Amino acid sequence: MFSDIVSNTFAVLNKYGNIFIEGTFVTLQYSAVAVAGGVIFGLLLALMRRSKFKPLSFLAGAYIEFVRGTPILLQLYFFYFWVAEQIPMLGESKFWQIAVALICNSAAYVSEIFRAGIDAVDHGQMEAARCLGLSERQAMFKVVIPQAVKNILPALCNEFIMMIKETSLASTFFAHEIMTKYKIINGATYLVIEPLIIIAVIYFVLTFTLSKLVAVIERRMSTSD
Repeated sequence: MFSDIVSNTFAVLNKYGNIFIEGTFVTLQYSAVAVAGGVIFGLLLALMRRSKFKPLSFLAGAYIEFVRGTPILLQLYFFYFWVAEQIPMLGESKFWQIAVALICNSAAYVSEIFRAGIDAVDHGQMEAARCLGLSERQAMFKVVIPQAVKNILPALCNEFIMMIKETSLASTFFAHEIMTKYKIINGATYLVIEPLIIIAVIYFVLTFTLSKLVAVIERRMSTSD
């Protein structure tokens, strides 16, 4: 039985290896776009959350709590079936329907990472920058945020790792990432376990490699400090 699974796994990998590679590439595309967009939107949310203008701060806080308090699959359904109807340009591309939903999800988590990073910067840095003649906005973007980014870089890398795994939910919409490729191969071969083993190994290699990269970054940052 075990030998049959092993031989079938290698046979599936040999025949459908290019499909697995294609799915892995699409998974990485979704993850990279989601985290890159999430960093930009998340920074905006973090600054809104820290704003002295209460309605703006409340709006950002409500968005963050709602996104963090609802399942990502629900958010994917929402963007796929409702937002795409309201924004015709978005509805023309399945990739961007899924990607925008992932960006909005990632932004809620990244905003909290940014907020923690900004709060961790010594308040004296802001005061020193203001004494040098910088406005509060200039001090924030030229002094505080660069230091915060250095502190939160490992956490942002971990968010990328988490997003790689969360993209598997996009297979619900046949989004061509790696779990969608499993459905295709399962339908062609009627094999269940063997394609799953290959996909599990791919996910493990991706996340394990990135986690080790994060550890290296953390060590180098602690050494430079």
